[in-house]
Amino acid sequence: MIGTKEHIGPDDWSARQIAYYRARAAEYDDAYGSRMGMLRLAKVVDTLPVGGDVLELACGTGQWTRLLSPRARSLTAVDAAPEMLRRARDRMRGTATRFVEADVFGWEADRRYDTVFFAFWLSHVPPVEMKRFWDVLGSALAPGGRVVFLDDSPVKAEIEETVYETPVPTVQRTLSDGSRHLAVKVFRSAAALTSQLNHLGWDARVEAVDAFHLSGVARPREGA
Repeated sequence: MIGTKEHIGPDDWSARQIAYYRARAAEYDDAYGSRMGMLRLAKVVDTLPVGGDVLELACGTGQWTRLLSPRARSLTAVDAAPEMLRRARDRMRGTATRFVEADVFGWEADRRYDTVFFAFWLSHVPPVEMKRFWDVLGSALAPGGRVVFLDDSPVKAEIEETVYETPVPTVQRTLSDGSRHLAVKVFRSAAALTSQLNHLGWDARVEAVDAFHLSGVARPREGA
């Protein structure tokens, strides 16, 4: 696991992203206290088709995990940052949630699920990884399964500090201690994302929740 910037190569976008979230773990929940529309987004999750055996990717500190748990027959939550997982385990203490520490970009599911869920993660998947990422999702789904997600709309790009001349779309973020970190951030509109997923062999429905957020449901297309 990458722990310091000195061990990260200049083009290692995944390691830099993990390092950012490891460093951010202690203040990650602050965003949920101030995130615009958080209560609305929780209500949106209630309307999405989550159920059966559920896999959550990039679970962070478990803010979404706690909403998924009552609706899941079983729940597996994956994250690459051990600092995030410690907080998620504390939040989900007393439940049967299974936690897995793994970099999603180098991981494959060891079983199949009825629902794969992720919130504010798809925009951290660079264009060069989209096909492989969705292939991994397809292999993780049981017959009839679906992928369910929430993410930022392109409007959010206005508040990000874009870093240019990088191998993948990148933003710079500053934590409360003043440290600066890099993360992949790709803003995709509902229409563009629907089209891309259809091209990759998925029947997808991506919609605007509000001006700032999107929700999506996708199922593998038969014969794709």
